[in-house]
Parts: sequence; structure tokens; C-alpha cells
Amino acid sequence: MNKSRRRFLQTSLLSAPALSSQLQLLAKQNGFGATRLNGLHHEAKAKRFIFIFLTGGFSHLETFDPKPALRRDHGKMIEAPNLRGVTTEPIAGSPFEFKRYGKSGIEVSEIFPKIGSVIDDLCVIRSMKTDIVEHFQASLALHTGSATVPMPSIGSWLSHGLGSENPNLPSFVALCENLPYGGAQLWDSNFLPPIHQGSRFTPGATPVPNLSPAVEDRTQRDLEFSLMSELNRLHQEGHGKDIALQSRQASFETARGMMDVAPQILDSTKDSADTLDLYGIEEGDQTSFGWQCLTARKLAENGVRTVEVIESGASDNWDSHGNLDTTHQEKAARVDQAIAALITDLKQRGMLEDTLVAIGTEFGRTPFQVGPGRNHWAEAFTCLLAGGGVKGGTVYGETDEHGMYIAKDKCHVHDYHATILHLMGIDHTRLTYRYAGRDFRLTDVFGKVLHPIIV
Repeated sequence: MNKSRRRFLQTSLLSAPALSSQLQLLAKQNGFGATRLNGLHHEAKAKRFIFIFLTGGFSHLETFDPKPALRRDHGKMIEAPNLRGVTTEPIAGSPFEFKRYGKSGIEVSEIFPKIGSVIDDLCVIRSMKTDIVEHFQASLALHTGSATVPMPSIGSWLSHGLGSENPNLPSFVALCENLPYGGAQLWDSNFLPPIHQGSRFTPGATPVPNLSPAVEDRTQRDLEFSLMSELNRLHQEGHGKDIALQSRQASFETARGMMDVAPQILDSTKDSADTLDLYGIEEGDQTSFGWQCLTARKLAENGVRTVEVIESGASDNWDSHGNLDTTHQEKAARVDQAIAALITDLKQRGMLEDTLVAIGTEFGRTPFQVGPGRNHWAEAFTCLLAGGGVKGGTVYGETDEHGMYIAKDKCHVHDYHATILHLMGIDHTRLTYRYAGRDFRLTDVFGKVLHPIIV
């Protein structure tokens, strides 16, 4: 098996979607078994998942967790834990005002007015907790449940459990313009069968390589494909059960399907002017965060089980050790309209009720000032959920008056994952994969479902 896979990988020069299809056939032929659960564990609230990852650790204190006490106690010295021990640092008030939005009256920072306008569709989880305050490890934890040893991504677990609804598209796509902390490990399948690995689509002129057919005339192309298929069949008969050969032939069939499906999804020129205006997409744009969110909606609408949109890479992101106010304003301006547009668009199309949307970051920021900004903070931060059975217009959990520690209803990253799987119809304790003599799962041996936020 290892030799066959190695030879297959060494001889394949294909785009990521075609490679995923190739690996799917290879996995089936080598006894990995079904790629779907034999029925859901319980009734699913959502059937597709869109994950928006804001890289760098946005400050909960400047976005979704208002703390008036920070301004009241501005300059007061407090104990400030860090990786090297404990020092004393001054409390820093937020430079931003907060405003109540919607019927729910949830307070949202002034840098997110558009998200504020759809707050009644969102659940704000103000009591998130992770384990490590370094970007690489914390990003892995939010994606894989493990901050130390790389594990399969949540999108890979969902692919393993639920499969794809469209054979012409991958079951897991990562829209990623710049590599984040952890790189491709954030959408890796790790020890799961490689059919479940996320396929990276890179915003730009050619999000997926080799989609344009060499021959434009469809009749000629069909004839060539038919002739090639027959030649492949005759060639295969002379080689027995050569897995690499069979996989390579299957990959071209999937690539042919991708040529028909993907260009339409990735081409925003065919979207209405109202849709483009909603997302803030200008003519010719194929890189903006608005274009990425619109593409995520179209991929999900066309049967992709999990779509992740990764905003920013391992630099020029939300990491605000200096100039926090400027950094957060600029980053918020890039994503605010697009995220709100995605929620609005899904709702208008009747998709929000069965599409789960997660908006997250790897950790929060300290209430005390370190230099001109705030440091990393793992003890408390904010993530959001919307659609797919989530109670909109609600807040779950709370932090203390300075936003430093969780005061009520802690939500560890494992709990966040357990809730996402539950909404997708999966019991997180039962979605397992046996590897190296142990049954692994996304939530390891932890995790509880946040039932109060579920409709």
C-alpha cells in the first residue's frame, strides 16, 4: 500500500481537486471503507459548514466583548502572566466605542457596523478558552483540536463522516490567499484517508490550476475523451490491478467534471449587480475578502461540505502588539461587509437555516498593555456561530470585568468543535478513526455540546 501510494504521488502532476479524486479511488481500492457514516447519529440541524478564520488573534476587547472597566481602570497596574512568568503591566482601555444592535441589543464594536446589522442571526460566544498562546499551536488547536501534535482538520473529519454531495467538487475546500500559521496543516487530513484532505483554492486569476480545457470545441473534446477512455481501458487490461494507473485515469474524469463546474462558481461576472454590491465586489475582482465569501457561498451551494475562508496569512494579520487601533480598523474594514453579506445572502436564499457558519480566531488579547498594543491571551476570547440550528441574537458565556478570565460558562475549543459536529448530525464521541492502535477523534477525550445555544 505504501509503495503504491508513494509511486502514485511521485508520478502525479495534477491540481488539488483532481488529486483529491485520485486519492479517493486509491483509498477505496485499499480497504479504507466507506467515506460516510452509516446514517447520522441524530437529526442534523446543518448539512454544510462555512468556517471564517481571522488569522492572528483579534482582540475580543475591541470587537465583541465590551468592558467599560478597562477605561475606568486605565493605567492601573495588575499582574500580567506571560510565557516567562508574571510581571506587572498597566490596564488599557479600548479606543473603540460599542453600540447595541438589533432586537437583541447585543453590543458590538464600532469597527463592525455591518456585522452589527446582522447580530440577530449570530451567537456570540464570549467565553472561549484555548491552551497555548503561540499562533502556530493555537491555530492548530482551533482547526484540529490539538495544539501540540498535528491532527486532522475539522473539515477533514466532516468529510470522513459525511462525504461530499457533489462528485465533481472536493468535499473540503480552503480558500486561502496567503499561508497562515501552521500552513497546510490547517486543512490536512493527517492519518485520515487522504481523500479527506482539504483542497486549497488560491484567490486570484487562477484559483485552481489547469481548469481551462486544451480544446475549446465541446464536440471535439467529447470525442477525444471517448477515444482516450477506450485507449485507457485497453491499456489497463494489460496491466491488471495497477492502483496508480486506475487512480490516474479516474483523476482525468474528475478533472473533466471540474472543467464544467468550477469555472462557473469562480466567475463572479455572472453574478447579479445586486449580489456584487452586497459583498462589495468590484469588476474584475477575484481576490477581495468579499469575493472569497461569495465564492464560499457558491461552493457550499454546489455541494462542498466544508468551505474555509482564511483571512490573512502569517504576517500582516490581526496580531496587534503595536498600533492596535489602526490594525483592527484596517482589518475590520476588509472583512466587515463581506461577513455580513454572507449571512444576509445565505438567509435570502433560504440556506442559512441549514448552513452552519463559524467565525473564529486562535486566541484573544490581554486587557493589560504591553508596549503600544496587547499581547496574546489564551484564557479568554470570542468566537461566533450562525445559522444551522444556532440561536441567533444570543450571547453565551461571559468574562470578568476586565475580560481577563472566564466568569461564566467556559467554552473550550473542544466544546466549540463538539457543538459544530452536533449541529452537523454527528456525536463527537462516536466519530472516530483507528490509527496506531488507538481510536482518535476531533475532541480527543474532551468536549461538551453547548445545548443552550441550539434551537
